[in-house]
Amino acid sequence: MIFSHQSFTRRARGGAIALVAALALTACGSSGPNQGDGTAGASLWATTTGDQPVIEQAIDQWNSANPDSPMRGDFFSSDAYKPKIRTAIGAGQAPTLIYSWGGGVLTSYVDNGSLVDLSGFLSENPDIINRYLPSVLQNGAVDGATYALPINKVNPAFIYYNKAVFTDAGVEPPRTWDDLLKLVPTFNEKGIAPFALGGQSKWPSLMWFEYLVDRIGGSEVFDRIAAGEPDAWTDPAIIRAGEMIQELVDAGGFIDNFSSIPSTSGSELALMYTGKAAMVLQLSSQYQTMKASAPDFVASGDLGYVPFPTVEGGTGDPGFLVGTPSNFFSISSQASSSQQETAKTFLRDSVLNHDYVQGVIDTGAVPPIAGIEDQLAGSSDADFLLDVYDMVRDAPRFQLSWDQALSPEQADSMLTNLELLFLKQITPSQFGDTLNGTL
Repeated sequence: MIFSHQSFTRRARGGAIALVAALALTACGSSGPNQGDGTAGASLWATTTGDQPVIEQAIDQWNSANPDSPMRGDFFSSDAYKPKIRTAIGAGQAPTLIYSWGGGVLTSYVDNGSLVDLSGFLSENPDIINRYLPSVLQNGAVDGATYALPINKVNPAFIYYNKAVFTDAGVEPPRTWDDLLKLVPTFNEKGIAPFALGGQSKWPSLMWFEYLVDRIGGSEVFDRIAAGEPDAWTDPAIIRAGEMIQELVDAGGFIDNFSSIPSTSGSELALMYTGKAAMVLQLSSQYQTMKASAPDFVASGDLGYVPFPTVEGGTGDPGFLVGTPSNFFSISSQASSSQQETAKTFLRDSVLNHDYVQGVIDTGAVPPIAGIEDQLAGSSDADFLLDVYDMVRDAPRFQLSWDQALSPEQADSMLTNLELLFLKQITPSQFGDTLNGTL
């Protein structure tokens, strides 16, 4: 089943659009990537992630085969890239291919007329549509039209657990919320935290909230938030999810002082693989992190993983996923027609072709491409990669994390108040009432 993309209201979009406009006023006036001589040469910007070598190889192969329409790539850290690309778009200096996470920022660019509608291009090249996993491709759509195509890896969230710790305690990983609650006193009695949590970074806490809301009330709950419907944040599923989180906090479900633990340093993962915590809810990309930081643990077979538990009486589909479906490339409407054509051909022929897909797999990640089971099976990480692939392939919906799906202003308020909710400094009702004010 493919979900129907829910559009944002103009009110929800307005903050992000205003940000782009403000940046346009403050940007410098120097000539940007698309203000050159109008040749067929194009440019792309992306981030310095583990995928950079794969993209660079695609550029090199393209340039060797297409000397008359070269592609230039520039790479930036994620923190530096986000304000830089907003400034460039607002100032009319965007690269031909724009890297994004989708969601609210992508929508703001569409509303601002900054991106090329790719729907006609895809109609002329149906093989491009067919090669992507549907649950991922849909995240590049806005108001029924496609403006962005997936370019790297799927990144769903699920529960990692330490098998040795579970074996020692004589218990099984949780399949339901009741299972999860029953594990809490078992591990606490052994002096082991049931769950590690990088609460200082805020977004790891959000994954708990996103999953619980969907498990309880289904995906329609977030759709109403995204559509800006009045009182959407005080939906019964939102309130109940907040209550369940605070009940888990009261029961000792999270490691002490979780609000001071950062996620970016890998601290929460280390707590799990060193046995100080039994489990952690995290993204599939953290497997790559653990391979680098704890290769012996990964090689030992002690790393386990299970989907987020179901909730008794909930109406959400248990196959629902949250995380980052992929990163995306869009084409700038500021580019010349020849540059746009170069970019389209690059997306069709060079992004996620066989060599590109293999490059992503070799990093220990899963590309969002259909029919790659044999390639995945040839990897040294085959078991993990195939399990993640099956999870995403069969997902009825793969929801982009809310902090990316919503406008930046609403996301900031949500994360700030979610931290207060986890710390029990506000009630679930207060959380909902405050967020209703951002709609």
